[in-house]
Amino acid sequence: MEKIKVSVIVPIYNASTYISKSLSSIINQNFKEFEIIAVNDGSSDDSLEKTDEILSKSNIPYQLIHQQNKGVGNARNKGLEIAKGDYILFVDDDDSISKNHINYLYDSISENNTDFSFGKLLKINEKGELLTDLKQYKSLEEKKVLKIIELIDLDLKMKIPFSFSQILYKSSILKENNIIFNENYVYGEDTDFALRALFCGETVSIVEKPSYYYLQHDNSSSSKLYLKRFKIVNIFENLAIYFKENNKFYSKQEIDKLEKLIKFNRIPKAIFGNLMYFFYNDYDINEVFNEMENLNLFSKLSKFKIDSFKDILFLFKSKFFLISPKTYYKLWKNFKNSI
Repeated sequence: MEKIKVSVIVPIYNASTYISKSLSSIINQNFKEFEIIAVNDGSSDDSLEKTDEILSKSNIPYQLIHQQNKGVGNARNKGLEIAKGDYILFVDDDDSISKNHINYLYDSISENNTDFSFGKLLKINEKGELLTDLKQYKSLEEKKVLKIIELIDLDLKMKIPFSFSQILYKSSILKENNIIFNENYVYGEDTDFALRALFCGETVSIVEKPSYYYLQHDNSSSSKLYLKRFKIVNIFENLAIYFKENNKFYSKQEIDKLEKLIKFNRIPKAIFGNLMYFFYNDYDINEVFNEMENLNLFSKLSKFKIDSFKDILFLFKSKFFLISPKTYYKLWKNFKNSI
C-alpha cells in the first residue's frame, strides 16, 4: 500500500462478546486504503487474544496496542498519536459498520471538497432489531453539504441523532488545532471531541445511506458513577466558551446565538434527559435530587426557553417538575411515558 488514506481507531475494553463481529465488519470494507489501530485498554477477558488473532489473519495494515486501563479517552488519544491516515474514523468495540461505510464517508468528502463527512447511525439491540427510525434524519433530507454551524445547530436542538463516530475527521484539522479527547471527562468526552473538532472546519458533507450500527445495551443501574452523567452540563458550558474563544468563520451574532442555545435549551434538555434515564433505571431518586442541588441544576433547568413549537411540551414538563420534583417523580412512576 502506497498511502494510508483512513485510520480506523478502535478502543477495546472487555469486549470479548462483540469484538469479532466489530473487527470483521471493518476488515471487510470495500475501501482498501486504510489501517486499523486497535488499542486494548487493559481488558481482563480474552479481548486482546481475539483481536490479535483476527487482525493477524487479515490483509489490512494494523497496529495493536496493549496498555493498562486508562480509560476510553486515553485509548482513543493513543490511536490518534500513531495514526498515519489523512482521515480519522472511530468505531467502538461493540459496534459494527456496513461494508461501504468508509467508502461512503471518504467519497462524500472527496466529491464535495469538505472538511468532514457525516454518516447516519442506526441503533440496534442485542437481538439485532432496529431501534432507529430514519425519520429522525428528516432535517438532513436532500442536504449534501452544510456549514459546520448548521450541523452543530441541529445537534444542539436535538433534531438529529448525533455521535462522534458518525464523522470522518480530517487529520490535519485535528493536529493543527490540538483536538484530542479530554481524559478528565468520564461522560460526554466523545460529544466534546466531536463538536470542538467540527468547529475547527467550515463544511461537512452528508452521506445519504446509513452505515454505522450502534449496539444499544440493556440499561443497567449497577454503575456507581451514574451521577457523573450530569457532568455533560459542564461540557456544554465549556463548549460555549470554546466556540467564543476559537471562532474563525462566523459572526459574533451567530456565536451569541449558539451560546444562548446551549444555555437556555440544550443544557436544560440534557438535565431533564438524564433525569428520565435515572427514573427509568430506578436509581436512588434522593441521591439524584441531592446531586442536582449540589450542581445548581434546578436553577439551570429553570432557564429553559422555547426554541420551536415542539418545545412547548418540554416547557410544561420541566415547569411541572420544578414545582415539586418528588411529586413529579411519583406521578411519573404511575403514568410512565405520559409525563
